[in-house]
Amino acid sequence: MSWFNHRTQLGGGSPAGGPLLRQTAAPIPVTLRGDAPLPGVKPAPSPNELHFSVQYGLAEYLSFMRQHAAYLIRRRRVGRVTGLWLLSKSTSAAAMHFVAQGRGKNLYDFSIDDHGIIRVCGTGVTLVPWTDVSAIRRYTRGYLVMIKRGTLPIPFRCLSSAQSATMELFVARVKAAARR
Repeated sequence: MSWFNHRTQLGGGSPAGGPLLRQTAAPIPVTLRGDAPLPGVKPAPSPNELHFSVQYGLAEYLSFMRQHAAYLIRRRRVGRVTGLWLLSKSTSAAAMHFVAQGRGKNLYDFSIDDHGIIRVCGTGVTLVPWTDVSAIRRYTRGYLVMIKRGTLPIPFRCLSSAQSATMELFVARVKAAARR
């Protein structure tokens, strides 16, 4: 007997061989800190959570990429002329990628907590656990989170003073983890 001939619940027959229909129920609220949620009240974020949105400008993005490229070139200890050529080449490539990928048009929503970094935009979601973060560097315009496959710039203009203090805690944790 072919599986096409099996009766299903939709046809009023027994569920033998067909898909099961599930009853829908109200979602059960989940608490992470053990306190009971109140109906209609959003729980307060923990002190080690950051939530902010970023829309990058070309000049800001190039500032991050130029300073990071200069840092990497200094680590290689190449000559001055070669270093300037590499810096101009990498900065122009970053500008081209910024325009080609439309990064200035996207609004990125960041959530940073004890588990890692979540970046949401119109093109997808990036999940970065702290084990994938190799370093967090401070530059003139903000923080640059270095991950296994790239970087995540976080401008100072998007963080309040309390959020900057929390970000400094994450910087210290990553630095301590790198020493181990």
